[in-house]
Amino acid sequence: MMMQKKLVVIGAVAAVAVSACTAAEVGSAVSPDGRNAIRLHAAPLAYEVLRDGVVVAAKSGIGVCLDGKCLVKGVSGAASVTKRTLAGTVPAPTYKKAGVSLAGNETFADFGDFAVRLVARNDGVAYRLELKKTGIITNEKADLTVPKAARCWYNRTPRGSLGCEETVPQFSDATALKTDAKAAFYLPFAYSVGGKTVAFTESGLTDYPALYFGDVEQTDAGARLSSLFAKYPKATTRVGGWGKEKGLKTGGRWVRVTETENFIAKADAPRALPWRTFILADSPSKLCEADIVYALAEPVASGTDFSWVKPGKVAWDWWNAFDNKGTEKGCTTEGYKRFIDFAAKAGVEYVIFDEGWSEALNIWKYSPRVDVPYLIEYGKKKGVGIILWMAWAQMYGEEERVAEYFSKLGAKGFKVDFMDRADAEVTAFLERCAKACAKHKLLVDYHGVYRPVGLHRTYPNVINYEGIHGLEQMKWAPANKDMAHNDVAAFFLRLTAGPMDYTPGAMDNYPIGAYKGNGRNPGSVGTRCHQMALMALYEAPLQMLSDSPTKYEKNMECFSFMAATPVVWDATVGLGGCPESFAAVARKAKDGSWYAAAITNKDARDFELKTCFLGDGEWKAELFRDADVADAQPTKYVHETRTVKAGEMLKFHMASGGGFVVRFSK
Repeated sequence: MMMQKKLVVIGAVAAVAVSACTAAEVGSAVSPDGRNAIRLHAAPLAYEVLRDGVVVAAKSGIGVCLDGKCLVKGVSGAASVTKRTLAGTVPAPTYKKAGVSLAGNETFADFGDFAVRLVARNDGVAYRLELKKTGIITNEKADLTVPKAARCWYNRTPRGSLGCEETVPQFSDATALKTDAKAAFYLPFAYSVGGKTVAFTESGLTDYPALYFGDVEQTDAGARLSSLFAKYPKATTRVGGWGKEKGLKTGGRWVRVTETENFIAKADAPRALPWRTFILADSPSKLCEADIVYALAEPVASGTDFSWVKPGKVAWDWWNAFDNKGTEKGCTTEGYKRFIDFAAKAGVEYVIFDEGWSEALNIWKYSPRVDVPYLIEYGKKKGVGIILWMAWAQMYGEEERVAEYFSKLGAKGFKVDFMDRADAEVTAFLERCAKACAKHKLLVDYHGVYRPVGLHRTYPNVINYEGIHGLEQMKWAPANKDMAHNDVAAFFLRLTAGPMDYTPGAMDNYPIGAYKGNGRNPGSVGTRCHQMALMALYEAPLQMLSDSPTKYEKNMECFSFMAATPVVWDATVGLGGCPESFAAVARKAKDGSWYAAAITNKDARDFELKTCFLGDGEWKAELFRDADVADAQPTKYVHETRTVKAGEMLKFHMASGGGFVVRFSK
C-alpha cells in the first residue's frame, strides 16, 4: 500500500491559524479571487459549493467506513481547523499550458480518526478525506447534490462495466435525472446553474477505485447522486479472445473479476483518499482553461528526470486496417516499413504497431509475418520511434520485466489496452506500469481505461488516455450515427479531465446520416475541416493520425497542416460554445504561433472569431474552412491566407458537422 502524499506547495506558505470549531459549519475555504468557496458542515458531515455566492452544489453528504464502522457517525464538529495559503507554479512540459499555478487557500478540519481537507482555487474547489487509522475501507460516501435549476451534461455506462467509459454524452435538466438500475454516471459530470458552469471530477487516485454515481434521489435541494464504487477483487480469471480461452495462467486480453470482496480499498497505512474536484467557470467554454485536476495530483518524485519524454504525432495502423489492406496483407514487415517510411517523410515522430505484431496475444512470441526487432532498428535509422500495443493482461504482474525487455529492444513505449475495470487493483496497476515504464524511459498510452485522474502529472511519460467514444466507433457505426454530437460534447466533458486519445484525422468524410461503418475502409461524418480542427481542439500529447498513408498521400494539403499542428501548448483559451451546440478554443504553441479551432454539431452555424488573444502587430492567418457546398460534400474546403491584427474579427460559416482551424504566425 502506498500512502498518498500531502499536497506539495511550492512558494510561500502563510502563517497557520488554528481555532476550535464546533458549530454546524465546521470551516470553509475561499479562492484567492474570492469567487469560489467550499463549506464543510457537521451533523451530518456534508459540503456545499458556491461561486459568486450562488450555490452550485447543494449540501451533499460525505463520509467513510473503516472495518465496517462509519467514522463520521455522530460527528458534530472538528477538534481543530487549520488554514494555510498555497502558492507557486510548476512547469508542465507535456500539458496544455507551459506552467500551472498552485495558488489557493486550504482548510484542514481534524476530526480525530480522520480529517477533511478543503482547497479553493480560482479555477475551482475540492475536498478529500484523510484517514489516520489503518484498516479495510468498506465504503466511501461522496455524493453530489445538483441544484434543481441545473441543466446537466453527462455520460452513463453499464453498472457491470465500470471502467469502460466510451458512451455518447446525454443532456437533461436536473429534475429529469433518475435512477437506472443498469447504468451509472461517470465523470466528469457537468452542468450549468445560476449562470455558472460546473464540472465535477476527481484527482489523485492511488490504490483506490474510480468514482461513479449510481442512484438518483430528487430532493427539495436538487438531484442527489449517490456515489458508487467497484468492489475490491477477490478472484479473477484471464480471458484470451472475445469471451474465449478463459482461465489462462498468463497473457490474454482481459483480467476479469469473478468474485469481489465486501469492501472497496485498503488502508495498510494512514492515507488520503482521492480529491473530489469541482471545476468552476462563468461559461462552459472556460472549463478547458482549468488546471485543478493537474494541480492537485501527486507531483513528480523529487530528483526524477522526465526530460526524455517526447510528445508527438503517431501514424497508426489499426483504424485504417493496415493501409486499408487488412491484417493478412498489411500487418507484415513490408507493411510496417511502409508506415515507417511515410512517417519519416512526413516528420511524424512515431508509428504504433497495434494488435497483430505478436502471435496469439503473446508478447514474448512475434508474429512470423512481423520482424519486430528489425523494424524497431529500421525505424531508429529513419528517426521514427516504435510504440507497441498490448492488452494489459499480457503485462499484468510483469510490468518491470516487460518494460526492461522492450526498452532494451529499442521500443519507445506501449499502448496498453483493455483494462475495462475501475477497481483499486486496476488503479494500482496503472501506477505500477507507469513507474516501471518511467524507469526504462518508455512512454505509455492507456487505452481501454477510465478518464484521467492526474497520473500524467506524477508520471509525465503517461502521455495519453482513451476513456472516450472516439473515432474508432466509426468502423462499426450504424447509418444514423451523429458523431458530431459526441465530438462537441466531449470537449466540455471528457476533455475537462485531461488529455484524450480520440484518434482523429479521417480523410473520407460523409454527411451525417449518410455513412455506415466499414472495417476495411472507414470514414467519418461531418466535414474535412471538422476532422482537421480536432487536432488543435483536443488536447493529446500523443496524437494519432488515424487514416492510412495512401489516403493522406492523396490529401497532402490537409495532412501536412495536421501533421505540423503541435501536441503540447503554452496557453489555452476557451472561445465559446457549450456541449449542446459547438466548441471553440485558441491555443498558443511553443514557437509563439497561435491556433484557433472550432467544430459544430449537426446544426450549421456562423461564428465570429475574436482575435484578442493575439499579441500586438500583424499576423499571418493560414486557415481551413468549410466550403459553401460542404453540407452535401463534406470533403470540400477552402484553404486561404489572410493578414490580421490582434482584435480583428474573422467570420466563419460552419456546415452541418463542420468546423475550421487557423494558424496565426508572425
